[in-house]
Amino acid sequence: MIRNTLRIALQRYGFTVSTAADGLTGLELFRETRPDLLVLDVMLPELDGIGLCRRIRESSLVPILMVTARGDDLDIISGLEAGADDYVVKPCESAVLVARIRSLLRRASFAPAAPDSARPSTGQDVLRFGDLTIDTDGMEVRRGGEITALTPTELRLLLVFAASPGVVLERRTLLRQVWDHAWDGDTRVVDLHVKRLRAKIGAHRIDTVRGFGYKLRR
Repeated sequence: MIRNTLRIALQRYGFTVSTAADGLTGLELFRETRPDLLVLDVMLPELDGIGLCRRIRESSLVPILMVTARGDDLDIISGLEAGADDYVVKPCESAVLVARIRSLLRRASFAPAAPDSARPSTGQDVLRFGDLTIDTDGMEVRRGGEITALTPTELRLLLVFAASPGVVLERRTLLRQVWDHAWDGDTRVVDLHVKRLRAKIGAHRIDTVRGFGYKLRR
């Protein structure tokens, strides 16, 4: 089965892997083990991968990689809209899967502080855009004084925008800088994450420049 094949392949690369045969079992396993990253197959019995992704996003910012059927655009879009950080299509080479996993784990090192975190900030690296503040030292984003919970990918995307306010960034540039995609990947990943980021920080803060990309308003 694909699940066991992937488990063996990932273990060979040094990962500790727990697996579940259906979505409901996977949800319980997630709550018990709190893993560093999740790989979800869209085609899961009981609770499919998209539904499972939505349930997990209700309480966690853990990186999520979705595995979809080749050429199934609806699954890809639905998975990203549900909160997945990236996706791969099956069948996929284990080396490709591992590269995507490592990329997500690198992004997770940018994870924002939890809302109840008491970690102090020096205040020396705070970027301000109206009522939006980005503490690059404490990795904390606030809107109107309230902490805004972003996934690691959303935070990294915001940091890339904030590093060049007013500058138009092409989708493929964002793919390289945020997702570590050195190839011509699917730019819908960028579009859907921009959509999610806008919902959290304010749609007016990120402009679409048709035919080119996006820019963060100064």
